[in-house]
Amino acid sequence: MTDEHSEARRDAGGNGRDESDEERADRNWLDLLQELRVLQAGTQILTAFLLAIAFQPRFTELDEFQRILYLALVSASILTTVLCLLPVSLHRVLFRQRLKSFTVSIGHAMVRAVIFGVSVATVGTAMLIFDFVVGRTAGLVAAGILTVILVVFGLFLPLVVRHVSTPAPDTGAAT
Repeated sequence: MTDEHSEARRDAGGNGRDESDEERADRNWLDLLQELRVLQAGTQILTAFLLAIAFQPRFTELDEFQRILYLALVSASILTTVLCLLPVSLHRVLFRQRLKSFTVSIGHAMVRAVIFGVSVATVGTAMLIFDFVVGRTAGLVAAGILTVILVVFGLFLPLVVRHVSTPAPDTGAAT
């Protein structure tokens, strides 16, 4: 391979890696699969936990707000579990269609939706548990604190890191 060809491959993605578009799509797909493995375990455990609550003797003690919250959480958790499985289905349907970049893009969007769903279900579950065990105020406080933690460390911090680590565009002016 010539140096010019290597340089073209390296600069194609703008990430300093010596890989073709297909190699980058393969790597990105593998990264998504690793993330999905972690998310699938979490969503399935959370969903199983929520489903098991209904069969506990004290479930009948939930007030109207708690029952509505519980049903919303079960719905969100089941939807999130299904969303977590869809990228694999997408890949199966598009397998050998030379659409890996498209598959990665759609899979990325689905994983983002799963992360949002897991966040909502986790905050709501904390709220339900604290509300039931301690009281409504404790439930709201727990949900508020967990929401702030998720927003700061799950959204704000990555955006700050991305902004700080992104090099300024080269204007071509001599300094």
